[in-house]
Amino acid sequence: MKFWLPAVAGVLWSGVGIALCVTACGWLLPTRWPVNAAGAALGFGSGVLVHRFGFSRIAGRNIDRIAAQPDKVCLFAFQAWRSYLLIVVMVILGYVLRHSHLPLPVLAVIYSAVGTGLVLSSTLYYRRLFK
Repeated sequence: MKFWLPAVAGVLWSGVGIALCVTACGWLLPTRWPVNAAGAALGFGSGVLVHRFGFSRIAGRNIDRIAAQPDKVCLFAFQAWRSYLLIVVMVILGYVLRHSHLPLPVLAVIYSAVGTGLVLSSTLYYRRLFK
């Protein structure tokens, strides 16, 4: 079972990241040229920083913890219990942001930054899977 934990984590991180990026692109498409180009550049560019200084560290800790697990482990052990609390906080924050009065192009920047960070960091799980 331990072999599959990086795969499960990678697929989940990729799936959520892609969903956030697709949502962000849907919000940016109807805007005019300079706004959508600036929003995309700022959001996806910031996502590289979110990956580098945030999510890659979390993924690295998860990968190290998975490697230290016994061979038979629960499917949900791909993340530490504290990371599940982080997920709950991020879902609540996403809900609050989505229902705030922020304009959609601003939300698109935030969603694309987080989504890009998740997708880029998910590659660390895949790399571990095929090592």
